[in-house]
Amino acid sequence: MATVQKKPHIDFSEQDLEILNSPTGLKYLFADKKTDVQKALRMAKYEIELKELQAELVKLQSWVIDKGKKIVILFEGRDAAGKGGAIRRIAAHINPRYYRIVALPKPTEEEEGQWYFQRYVNQLPKPGEMVFFDRSWYNRAVVEPVNKFCTQKQYNTFMGQVNDFERMILESDTYLIKFYFSITKEEQEYRFRDIKTSPLKRWKMTRVDEKAQELWDEYTKYKVKMFEHTNTKHSPWIILEANKKTKARIEAIRYILNTIPFQK
Repeated sequence: MATVQKKPHIDFSEQDLEILNSPTGLKYLFADKKTDVQKALRMAKYEIELKELQAELVKLQSWVIDKGKKIVILFEGRDAAGKGGAIRRIAAHINPRYYRIVALPKPTEEEEGQWYFQRYVNQLPKPGEMVFFDRSWYNRAVVEPVNKFCTQKQYNTFMGQVNDFERMILESDTYLIKFYFSITKEEQEYRFRDIKTSPLKRWKMTRVDEKAQELWDEYTKYKVKMFEHTNTKHSPWIILEANKKTKARIEAIRYILNTIPFQK
């Protein structure tokens, strides 16, 4: 005799029903041909909370401008971890005249002859400005040694200087936050497949990305070394579990708002 499996009964609160019947909730309810009520509720809650937090970011920026404060936020993590998407949500509604997104290309020949940190010093904020680094000086801690873009001596020099460099940034009356977006190997593989099959995203795939799965364990080895050496009391790493992009974005914004003592 065949057994009929009943779908589990879901109890929605009055608040859940109110969200589902809002314009935001209805948008997600009818976003797909097959309605997934739980997913629609989850996404609607995310969008509502995101907008609330983005409004607080506007207040934070007003305080930064008014008080002449300086903020540096680093976004690190494996390829396809969601760093760029998080930055876009953070910067979506703040004044573009007072923030910059820095994603530096490969160093020029001239820059290769300079002190490694020089090109990053040139990008630090002036009073009243926020700077978001989509990858930062920590390229030399993980990406460069894994892909043989630097020598062992250059790597050792960097690791010997980076904590003092960050201490100097902090002592120059600058707020410094270091985010690391952490994803699993399976999630990275899934996201790479999505990028490769999308005509709108293919440009994101680089030669370094192509080797990321193959070099997964090497990345892990250098990532662990980076955490062990640079997770200091004055400049700790904030590790965000980023398999769920929406959750990581919310947690990043909350951390910024809770860490920087701006006056609302």
